[in-house]
Amino acid sequence: MNTFLKKLVPGVLLISVLSGSAFAQTKVATVNLPKVFDKYWKTEQAAALLKGRAGEMQKSLDEMVDGLKKGRAEYQKLVEDANNQAVSAEERDKRKAAAEDKLRDLKATEDSITQFDRQISVTIGEQKARMRKNLLEEIKLAIASKAKAGGYSVVVDSAAQTYSPDPSGPYYTPAVLYSDDQNDLTGAVVSQLNAGAPLDIAKPDAKPADPKLKK
Repeated sequence: MNTFLKKLVPGVLLISVLSGSAFAQTKVATVNLPKVFDKYWKTEQAAALLKGRAGEMQKSLDEMVDGLKKGRAEYQKLVEDANNQAVSAEERDKRKAAAEDKLRDLKATEDSITQFDRQISVTIGEQKARMRKNLLEEIKLAIASKAKAGGYSVVVDSAAQTYSPDPSGPYYTPAVLYSDDQNDLTGAVVSQLNAGAPLDIAKPDAKPADPKLKK
């Protein structure tokens, strides 16, 4: 063994020992994040608020559309009156001018409806993203609390997926390829989050009920 190898081997062995020691000291836990989201009582509350807000905006949009339909009917009546040969040419010109004014109003209303329809998607999307971010922050705090209490150094989302590009089309694969779920904190995190739920709000269980118990 030459001098270089004599110096290299002990270093490699030391790194291996240290790495193995560090790995042995690292306790890893898992959490099914989508399940925590679904079973957190505030998630359902946030969804109800978003649904209500979207419903209010949709109601306003429907009223605008109804107004547009009535305006179109009025415009058609003005056009017919402008073509009425039973009245004088001067009167027909007045009615034609009124029809043209109505048409401009209709176009402006159509533009407003289009813009408001787009604004609904933007507004609801922004509110949804903001609510989800706030919920995630609360969930992360609960996960951190349970991880510290259990002495875990790392918590991994067991439902996470990784993006895999492919010439025939991209696909997703599970990020966690195996776990015996012995260190799964999902139920404990859900219980902690729902402990502060109001009494009039049902608290979802961390696990689905056993069908055998439903008799």
